[in-house]
Amino acid sequence: MLKIEHIGIAVKELSTAIPLFEKLLNSGCYKTEKVESEQVNTAFFQKGATKIELLESSNSEGVIAKFIDKKGEGIHHIAFEVADIEAEMTRLKAEGFTILNEKPQVGADNKLVCFLHPKGTNSVLIELCMENKAAID
Repeated sequence: MLKIEHIGIAVKELSTAIPLFEKLLNSGCYKTEKVESEQVNTAFFQKGATKIELLESSNSEGVIAKFIDKKGEGIHHIAFEVADIEAEMTRLKAEGFTILNEKPQVGADNKLVCFLHPKGTNSVLIELCMENKAAID
């Protein structure tokens, strides 16, 4: 793993959370994006090398909506940047971690992503992400 790529925070409404985080971070939101496959709307902030991703459910039955219903708004996941997501998935499976998707999926911010089951990571949802080079080419 190369670095923490971002911290994902589940929020009820981006319309309320974006201005709050703009004040908190003294920095504007640099990107919003809808990720249909994950049923989320996202907003990104960057402060130095640190990125924050706000996640709002676009569907009342979506993963983020269920997370907020169960745990409330707050930290949803920590994402780590990797050089080769498929190699890292293979390595982590061999180490006994449960990978939640068989193949990397297209995520927000031009990334390929996969998640590790939190039952094997001390209840922290871990996302692996890698720049989606195919989308750039």
